[in-house]
Amino acid sequence: MHADADVQPGRMPAEWAPHDRCLMAWPVAGRTELWGPMYEAATGEFAGVARAIARFEPLLMVARPGDGPAAQAACGAGVEVLELPLDDSWMRDAGPIFCLEPSGARHGVTFRFNSWGERFLPYDQDALLAGRLLERLGERRVVSAMVLEGGAITVDGEGTLITTEQCLLNPNRNPSMDRGQIEDELRARLGVERVVWLPYGQFDDPHTDGHVDGVCAFTAPGRVILQTCAIPGHPDVERSAANRAALEAATDAAGRPLEIVELPYLPFVEVGGDELAVSYLNFYVANGGVVVPLAGHPDDEPALALLAEVFPGREVIGVPGRVISYGGGGVHCITQQIPSSSPR
Repeated sequence: MHADADVQPGRMPAEWAPHDRCLMAWPVAGRTELWGPMYEAATGEFAGVARAIARFEPLLMVARPGDGPAAQAACGAGVEVLELPLDDSWMRDAGPIFCLEPSGARHGVTFRFNSWGERFLPYDQDALLAGRLLERLGERRVVSAMVLEGGAITVDGEGTLITTEQCLLNPNRNPSMDRGQIEDELRARLGVERVVWLPYGQFDDPHTDGHVDGVCAFTAPGRVILQTCAIPGHPDVERSAANRAALEAATDAAGRPLEIVELPYLPFVEVGGDELAVSYLNFYVANGGVVVPLAGHPDDEPALALLAEVFPGREVIGVPGRVISYGGGGVHCITQQIPSSSPR
């Protein structure tokens, strides 16, 4: 591990903790295997997400050199734009993960990024993105040699982390590390004490090998929301049942059983000639709000109503998310929070 000289061990806060700002990255036109003819529609949805989040907290949009003016025009004056080299646009996975030290000081952890198991090439610029961002933002840095994407984990901020075996144990990530070694690195870098392993991510997730942010998220200490499926015969019926069983058998770092709220809505819609799922669970928790991808489907309204019950006191708003799903993710996948630090 490499760390700046004054960095102390820290803990990753829960997403509902206060943020200083949110990070995003502008879609890259050259990534034709993701966006194809949907690129312009994708930029529109990214801009919509950025504007929605900027209602609640400052937002920094990273754009590839030369793309800054287009990003600024689409997002508006309320969004700051920074040009840096990019290969792709999934800030949750290529960006830094922030931790707070006992003193309240903040640092960013840069895990290795290998484009979801060498899935999309090239990715050399995205592999450098987290470190470049920390340098430009003046943030201190801890470097981990382990491959990890931010979408593969959810934390409660009190020492508990949930992930999936399908993703973190996939040999295309860390073939030389076993489960225990992966847990040790998560404890050391993110300050967690207990790791809860779910068997599966979402079945309709060909890009990430089953990220947890498609199937489960902490919504409060001791409470999670779990994606289920009400379509008879769909693979996610059995997969979500297995995930629920794993959650029911688990306790958090404080020894509490987990309260489970089910999200049964998982609409499938046609986008660009493909039928795909749009996961409402792939939301972003902002300061005072929750930004949720919408499918343009009758399930949108009941899903928003359920999330409003799960997050009392926060404004739950929906934004178009069909094309982001076409590219392989959702609102959570394209965002990364910078938690607020205390004065040093």
